[in-house]
Amino acid sequence: MQQAGDSAEWAGEAFGILRPDRQGDFILVCDHASNFVPDAWDGLGLGEADRARHIAWDPGALGVAARLSALLDAPLFHARVSRLLLDLNRSPDSPTLIVEESEGTAIPGNRGLSAEERERRLALFYHPYHEALSALVERHAARRPALVAVHSFTPVYHGKQRPWAIGVLFDEDRKLADHLLSELAKPGDKVVGANEPYAPKDGVYWTMQTHGHDRGLESVMLEISSAEIESEEQQEDWAGRLAAALRTFAPESA
Repeated sequence: MQQAGDSAEWAGEAFGILRPDRQGDFILVCDHASNFVPDAWDGLGLGEADRARHIAWDPGALGVAARLSALLDAPLFHARVSRLLLDLNRSPDSPTLIVEESEGTAIPGNRGLSAEERERRLALFYHPYHEALSALVERHAARRPALVAVHSFTPVYHGKQRPWAIGVLFDEDRKLADHLLSELAKPGDKVVGANEPYAPKDGVYWTMQTHGHDRGLESVMLEISSAEIESEEQQEDWAGRLAAALRTFAPESA
């Protein structure tokens, strides 16, 4: 495997921003939007089929987030690299920042990782991503936007069926989360989970904690079952549901 850091070291950007100057009530974030692994990392030793799986990204999440961005006229900040290189929604010292195995699949390119390679990935991907997101939030700070992260989860995990269509994840401040839990449950056709299938205690709330909660901004993380957002039509449907629920969260209630 070619070593990152040589002449083939990646020269792209770890993030993308849609509608960066829009002035709505929300900023959207999609940490696991991409399964892209730059050529210098040789797919981390995985085949294309494994890189298409949920272990490498959150399928459908960017499709929902991009449509939601258009409906709310809101900035969308999203990743452009796979979480297998390193998970942008983890603290830099998290043991799950760079995994050697995911859902029973070994990640050869992450085995026996040197401290130098770990720091290189932080410098190339992690720090630019969070610095740029911080700058975006600061640029809009005067209007006190709420931060909404869009993720997807696999409907079957380690052989166990997960019943939720969507989970609303939140920490101490529940105002936006409680609003969404109420609004999303109203149609009665979907199972809505509170801090399911994950919760902040699982270490999955890093981006919202750092850029939202720690700034005193309303923040919430949405986990949608990937079975619910496989097609463009499903993504449009969920974007519409979420937009309708978020629009009724008045800025003065934050």
